[in-house]
Amino acid sequence: MSVASPVRPPSPGETARDPFFDNAKFLAIALVVSGHLIEDLRDVAVAHAAYFYVYVFHMPLFIVLSGYLSRNFTFSSGKARKLISTLAVPYVIFELAYSLPRLIMYGRLDVSLLDPYYLTWFLMSLFLWRLSTPVWQQLRWPLVVAVGLSLLSGTSALPDELSMNRTLGLLPFYVLGLMLRPEHFARLRRRAVRVAGAVTLAAGAVLALAVHTEVPTEWIRWRHANQAIGVDDLTGSLIRLAMLAAGALLVAAFLAAVPSRRTWYSGLGAATMYAYLLHGFVVKVAERFHGDWAETPWGVAAIAAAGAGLAAALCTPPVRRVTRWAVEPRMNWAFTRLRRPGQGA
Repeated sequence: MSVASPVRPPSPGETARDPFFDNAKFLAIALVVSGHLIEDLRDVAVAHAAYFYVYVFHMPLFIVLSGYLSRNFTFSSGKARKLISTLAVPYVIFELAYSLPRLIMYGRLDVSLLDPYYLTWFLMSLFLWRLSTPVWQQLRWPLVVAVGLSLLSGTSALPDELSMNRTLGLLPFYVLGLMLRPEHFARLRRRAVRVAGAVTLAAGAVLALAVHTEVPTEWIRWRHANQAIGVDDLTGSLIRLAMLAAGALLVAAFLAAVPSRRTWYSGLGAATMYAYLLHGFVVKVAERFHGDWAETPWGVAAIAAAGAGLAAALCTPPVRRVTRWAVEPRMNWAFTRLRRPGQGA
């Protein structure tokens, strides 16, 4: 049986972007936006189950892809500048922007650049993970070390600064992404694997529907230590290990189901950071104004579908043009001129 690899060198005239990864990123951001929109409706059983199910793997999926696409990160001038302009500066901008609603509604301005608020934790964590990339590439068993750090992080009451709980707890997914190679994604293209992936996703949804009321949602948020969730460290470590395994399994299943051909949303998948950073403002407004109609299974389905539409809209060129200054600021003016090889000081 032939294997269609999603990672291949572009032929002359083709774009260098691989539609597989853009497809995966867009479908992932659609889950993120929909998940946040239904978060306030968790009194409805189906919404709580869907929220629990999606949160087991939607950010792990983003983190695995981020790790894979960060494999070539070094401390060279160009990479360091890109790290600053695509993560550090947007982090500061949106940390300030998300504090404004609190100022308007409650007359309180709380800004802490070391303690990420709301969605900005991912920028902080990704910044730290990417900085650590060269370290993981030098270790013989990087994934084992990362899992060990993740489990140990649950045994301590870590501070909120630098999003330490999530940064260390979700670290194995980033390291897993660093370890992946094109041939690993090629294996997901096999028909048997694709079928198994679809079955696994369906089985995961059924299982989530059965257990979502029994498992505290803090386990899928990675925000607190074991003691804060109410378990001892041995039990907590076993649960964390199970959550890591479940997340990795569902990430693999999801990627197996992602189409590798170019689709109508492939181009949108190249701009998922816009949807991620901007959708929070819509979510905060929606939480205050949804009516009783939303607190029904059909209402939850409608809002989830609206979330997918919102994700697509926020990735479109018009939105990107208007908000590029915040999401992808041009920072050339802030940097010294790059020296070319052989150029004197």
